Amino acid sequence: MNFQQLRSIREAARRNFNLTEVANVLFTSQPGVSRQIRELEEELGVEIFERNGKRLTGLTEPGKGILHIVERLLLEAENLRQASSEYAGEQSGTLSVATTHTQARYVLPQVVQSFRSAFPQVRVALQQSSPEHIAEWVISGKSDIGIATEGLSEFKELVSFPCYQWSHVVVVPDGHALLALPGPLTLNDLAACALITYDVGFTGRGHIDHAFRSAMLDTDIVLTAMDSDVIQQYVALGLGVGIVASMALEQGRHSGLKAIEASHLFAPNVTRLAVRRGAYLRAYTYDFILQFAPELTRADIVAAVNQAVQ
Repeated sequence: MNFQQLRSIREAARRNFNLTEVANVLFTSQPGVSRQIRELEEELGVEIFERNGKRLTGLTEPGKGILHIVERLLLEAENLRQASSEYAGEQSGTLSVATTHTQARYVLPQVVQSFRSAFPQVRVALQQSSPEHIAEWVISGKSDIGIATEGLSEFKELVSFPCYQWSHVVVVPDGHALLALPGPLTLNDLAACALITYDVGFTGRGHIDHAFRSAMLDTDIVLTAMDSDVIQQYVALGLGVGIVASMALEQGRHSGLKAIEASHLFAPNVTRLAVRRGAYLRAYTYDFILQFAPELTRADIVAAVNQAVQ
């Protein structure tokens, strides 16, 4: 039994049993992956995968239990490497943080700056994508930390912590009719406008769609983007009314735009930070988490991660 065999088993399950993708991830050949899997099955005396000819189609019942053990073994192997570096007194390395563009652009700069002052020998790698990809990266070990608004709490492989709450704001060009409303802005007012907001799955978009759907209102979303600055730019050009994250405006808005309060229209959003269940976290990883979410304590994090693997 060796780690390459274990990685082949784990990646086959992760890659929907596509051995070509597994070979690419492990930098080997498809026949090599097949051989590693078959050799481990022969050593254990158990069929781990169901097959249709030479093609893997799923996990057998024993295979499901074996996969869980394989994942634990590989996680503990990574923990051992992390712990050895910690005990050797190393204060260098790379902290990989997967996050959305909004978090990277508007929330993380001050945290990263403070972190780099405390750990000048640690390189920070920011990876930006959708919440779903962020979760996948943390689960696979590609990223140490995931930060996003939606979805991180839905993955059983992760333990996540609520960090802060925020709302959406409507932005319009100066002189827009919505600025002259006699009362508070309503969903009906917005539904009558061309709208510009985030891509599906990004920055609280689900709460926006849910609000209109619950009110049984159709919307005309003419443009979507991942970037709040891009949304504001197109609002400034007169293409529509923007719905953006409040923290985007806290950092300043485009010239000629006005903000309209909208927290009463859409459910509040909670930004969450996630780490992999059972992961060994380096000291500087705890420091980064606590700078991002100062209401947490190291004991909170340790207890949650340990409880998650019981």
